[in-house]
Amino acid sequence: MSESAVNGMLVVGKITGCYGIKGWLKVHSYTDPPENFLGYTGWHLRRGGTLEPVEFDSGKRHGKGLVAHIKGVDERSLAEAYTGLEIAVSENVLPPLDQGDYYWRDLQGLQVWCQSDKEKVLLGTVDYLIETGANDVLVVKACDGSIDEQERLIPYVQGDVVTRVDLKEAVLEVNWFLEE
Repeated sequence: MSESAVNGMLVVGKITGCYGIKGWLKVHSYTDPPENFLGYTGWHLRRGGTLEPVEFDSGKRHGKGLVAHIKGVDERSLAEAYTGLEIAVSENVLPPLDQGDYYWRDLQGLQVWCQSDKEKVLLGTVDYLIETGANDVLVVKACDGSIDEQERLIPYVQGDVVTRVDLKEAVLEVNWFLEE
């Protein structure tokens, strides 16, 4: 799941437009699979810097995305005011993961270390992840103390490339080659 956290709230989608004349909205879900968005409760919309509670009373898959209806918003003219707003839920509603699985947000900000000859070197920190289909990719950006100023794209392949993740230490270790 691709997501960003705001004050204990997790952004799980965005309203991208209106659908029809009865107040339905097009929703771009950040969850995987997209339908997981519909299983949450306690939604909030981010309008400027504030979060306001909202209740979706219906939703369904439509084409490549979702459409959903906000309770009490029964006309297109009312629905238009919601276009462009992000949709968030409390981080507490996320299901627990199996041992060794992580939400993307948990990996962001971790220091990425690599073994080079006889010493460990800091490559940078995880800035964000990219979903490629085959496997996710860590985007590692330079930070204070890193070996150089290079941005690196490192496949998130547990065992082969990613050898250790320690959230308490905020460290991710990789088996990765260093460019000369």
